[in-house]
Amino acid sequence: MPVLSELLLLEQGSRQRQIGLIKARGSYGVTIIDFSGNIKIVSIDEIDILKMRYAPEALEAFVEAAALGSFSSAARKLGKTQSTVSTAIANLEIDLGLTLFSRDGRYPVLTEAGHKVLGYAHEILAASDRLEELSIRMADEVEARLTIVISDIYQLNPDQGILRRFEKRFPDIELEYLDAERADVLDLLQTGRAQLGLLAAQSDYPSDIIARRLPERVEMAVYVGRKHPLAAIPELTSDHLARYRHIYLNTYAATDKKPGGLVWSASDYLMVLEMAEEGFGWAELPRSLVKQYGRGRLVELKLNGWPRPIAADVAWSKHTPPGPAGFWLLDQFVKGMVDRSS
Repeated sequence: MPVLSELLLLEQGSRQRQIGLIKARGSYGVTIIDFSGNIKIVSIDEIDILKMRYAPEALEAFVEAAALGSFSSAARKLGKTQSTVSTAIANLEIDLGLTLFSRDGRYPVLTEAGHKVLGYAHEILAASDRLEELSIRMADEVEARLTIVISDIYQLNPDQGILRRFEKRFPDIELEYLDAERADVLDLLQTGRAQLGLLAAQSDYPSDIIARRLPERVEMAVYVGRKHPLAAIPELTSDHLARYRHIYLNTYAATDKKPGGLVWSASDYLMVLEMAEEGFGWAELPRSLVKQYGRGRLVELKLNGWPRPIAADVAWSKHTPPGPAGFWLLDQFVKGMVDRSS
């Protein structure tokens, strides 16, 4: 049953109407009750403004505007109109009794008070996310389908039996396994195509993505084919690498900066590995991937600062989170990685 969360009085011409904000299943509508007793539920953009007043949505609008530097960019990110975001932030300022943005210039700039409030806003939104996660974990209804997208940096160890335990615990669920890297993983999560993703840790995530750091680090090293000229140089430097083709990982989203010099690219590490095996150039690859699929055709180059450890994260979208089965699998990934490193 929808919950009447707010009751307002509006004048419309010569008639007074009571307007109640109603929330049902995460969406909002308006109940308009006039004196004739008629009830009508509508969905209009102005209701976004009303429901965002000093609410998580208002805080999210504030956080996004601060991060992106403009109300219009925040509106595009949140899928709302600029007036909705602007009014929500203005109402938040009124409720707090503080000016969060200076609007003197072309773009809004955080005030000193805005900087202080920003940290609290992040904490409140994070607590809300944790509460949502807890409610999902405790739910009785298990999702019918789960899609996970995993980077090649994470090699699923068959000895851990994670998927066998998953099959035994959730025998009726449909499980889909996708392979992607970096920004492509995030895109699949944001579009709802996948509910859970494992990827190389990013320095920053979109506001609608929740990420949890996994305890194990993955080692990246530089490889070439056994017959490549670089394999015969005893003391290698970065200058040597610059003379030869670099085969690098390039996602469909292509958010990473393209390296300089002669390059080839591929959208997954296995293709990068195969190109390096054929002698087309040098490549940075996960050691675990080379160990499992390298077939002895690659040579690890000895370079200063290599191999390099990188962290891995498990991530999901706030808007399309996994269900109980997905969170169970998340816990197993964390436990499995811990067991493997011990």
